[in-house]
Amino acid sequence: MSTVRIQASACALYSTFNHLRHRPNSVVSLSRNAKNSSALKVLSMSSSPPSAPFEICVKASITTPNKLGDCPFCQRVLLTLEEKHLPYDPKLVDLTNKPEWFLKINAEGKVPVIKLDEKWVSDSDIITQILEEKYPSPPLVTPPEKATVGSKIFSTFIGFLKSKDPNDGTEQALLSELSSFNDYLKENGPFVNGKDISAADLSIGPKLYHLEIALGHYKKWKVPDSLQSLKSYMKDIFSRESFIKTRAQPQDVIEGWRPKVEG
Repeated sequence: MSTVRIQASACALYSTFNHLRHRPNSVVSLSRNAKNSSALKVLSMSSSPPSAPFEICVKASITTPNKLGDCPFCQRVLLTLEEKHLPYDPKLVDLTNKPEWFLKINAEGKVPVIKLDEKWVSDSDIITQILEEKYPSPPLVTPPEKATVGSKIFSTFIGFLKSKDPNDGTEQALLSELSSFNDYLKENGPFVNGKDISAADLSIGPKLYHLEIALGHYKKWKVPDSLQSLKSYMKDIFSRESFIKTRAQPQDVIEGWRPKVEG
């Protein structure tokens, strides 16, 4: 832990404090030195990496042995681990024939599930929040006012994918959400929180990957060329090393959505 002491006048001190309090991984506190002059102490909080890789249960491929499956929520957590450079040991779970050891960990039989501080934790929202709090560097926090950007894309995608009626408005509902997201990126991008990738992107990215593959296969549909900001966003996300390493195979995405389409 490093300490920086800055002597300053009252005005300069406030200005410096206001600037430094926004620095990630720092605790800023005002103190008095031996001569009673104002001093600013900046305490760096650097989190050390775990001593062993995180154990995490994720969906196994249904088309290829020993490959990652098509769960976008599992990929979201894996992306978070990758972007934070945290080691992990994935345990591939066949969700069509869940093993007894897995059901003992999580009776609901859902993935992802990760072992944190000797406890198994489920739900990608909770997992990613804990990881951010425990390992804040590099920061992936999405400001609250931006956290819901693009949040309706996944549900409207599913509605259109399952639709049997071309005139039921589900395609237009999806196009409306994608157009709104495109306009937001055009004004605020390239990512949801500007120039740096954040938790929101790691949630939206896998869902757009599923959208592109599933709609392309089952509907012969693709994102319109007019939505250039969105298409650039998808290209940027999909080409990241972390995404390539954690993405599902296209055939798994297709087979994973088949029950929704044909059921």
